[in-house]
Amino acid sequence: MTVGAAARRPCTLVVCRGCCCGVARKHPGFDHAWQLDRLRAAAAASDGAFEIRTTDCLGPCDQANVIVVQPSAAGRRAGGRATWIGFALDDDCTEEILTWAAAGGPGVAAPPATLELQFIRPPGRGRATRGRR
Repeated sequence: MTVGAAARRPCTLVVCRGCCCGVARKHPGFDHAWQLDRLRAAAAASDGAFEIRTTDCLGPCDQANVIVVQPSAAGRRAGGRATWIGFALDDDCTEEILTWAAAGGPGVAAPPATLELQFIRPPGRGRATRGRR
């Protein structure tokens, strides 16, 4: 049973803006400020359907820009789990993420099929553990 504010938590987009994501040095042809502004404007216009958070570094720097779509409380109750998206570097990808979040995100709405091609594994999951049992 989820209690208090967690019971009403909306879908959340966690946007990496660390050493590699969101920096022109790594991806000079992409307007990183525009992307973050676009995400924030859409969240503000969503009437609370989803929110935006930024973080310093999510880890998979070789797949920058990384955005994690966290399920809402309802999505989590329906079996939704955080979904990691890599190479979020174009307007189409940004719009697909926004469309999915506005529709409810993981556990509530199916992601656009083309966005699924950009799903990545979170750091530390599914890696070989040679020599360990």
